[in-house]
Amino acid sequence: MEQFRNIGVIGRLGSARVVDTLKQLKRFLLSRGCHVILDQELAELLPGHRLQTCTPKMMGEICDLVIVIGGDGSLLGAARALAKSQVPVVGVNRGRLGFLTDISPDEIEARVGEVLDGKYIIESRFLLEAIVKRDGVPIGQADALNDVVLHPGKATRMIEFELYIEGQFVYSQRSDGLIIATPTGSTAYSLSGGGPIMHPKLDAIVLVPMFPHTLSSRPVVIDGNSEIKIIISSQIGTYPQVSCDGQVNIPAAPGDTVTIYKKPQKLKLIHPLNHNYYEVCRNKLGWGNRLDQ
Repeated sequence: MEQFRNIGVIGRLGSARVVDTLKQLKRFLLSRGCHVILDQELAELLPGHRLQTCTPKMMGEICDLVIVIGGDGSLLGAARALAKSQVPVVGVNRGRLGFLTDISPDEIEARVGEVLDGKYIIESRFLLEAIVKRDGVPIGQADALNDVVLHPGKATRMIEFELYIEGQFVYSQRSDGLIIATPTGSTAYSLSGGGPIMHPKLDAIVLVPMFPHTLSSRPVVIDGNSEIKIIISSQIGTYPQVSCDGQVNIPAAPGDTVTIYKKPQKLKLIHPLNHNYYEVCRNKLGWGNRLDQ
């Protein structure tokens, strides 16, 4: 197991609960002899901290471990910034669901202490890259840990597009759009659209139509190494958007092409030793417990 000495801390802004947890985490990490590096924006919430600061992207170059305090959205943003550097990431939940940020605030010292002692589980989660091209020229690019979504933007009109997988024509569809999700994102927007829950270890991508005009259109699960191409019809009057993790938006236009594929770099996500994916699903999705409990 890796030894972590240079610890970066990223947190959700505008939350008093995050500040309280940040203060507790700072005291604990310093007591363990760690060198603590704060995200520049987060550091403004902690005046007089006397710690090194840097951007999230730079943390990937100088840190052995990054701790994210916030919800899953905070970790999604950190993942896109840190995946290329391969620095491990662990999340402290100060949001609502906590699928990715799975250390509770009241266990922060015990669980982070275990991680520092080398007692943890590490997973690799792949990301997607989306490139929007106009007349063959790239006009926008973004990464996603959860999903890439083609949608009408602010309009309430259907869009029409053609879907190709590995160069093979799949279908032409009229719908509100298409969700392209990783296993990590299968419990997010994809699930709301009727998509399947995929275990994080699967090397697969799910395509979920959004309110398709054809009732036989259903979610399709494909190999994780597949190249996906969407050609937006040039005949529509809507200017759709391509959203990555619901946080980065690329404006598109009729006739544009969206290409989506797996990034070569993966996120290293750390969990406590007692992490159980199915227990997380039970707790977060309201699944039933065992009959004898």
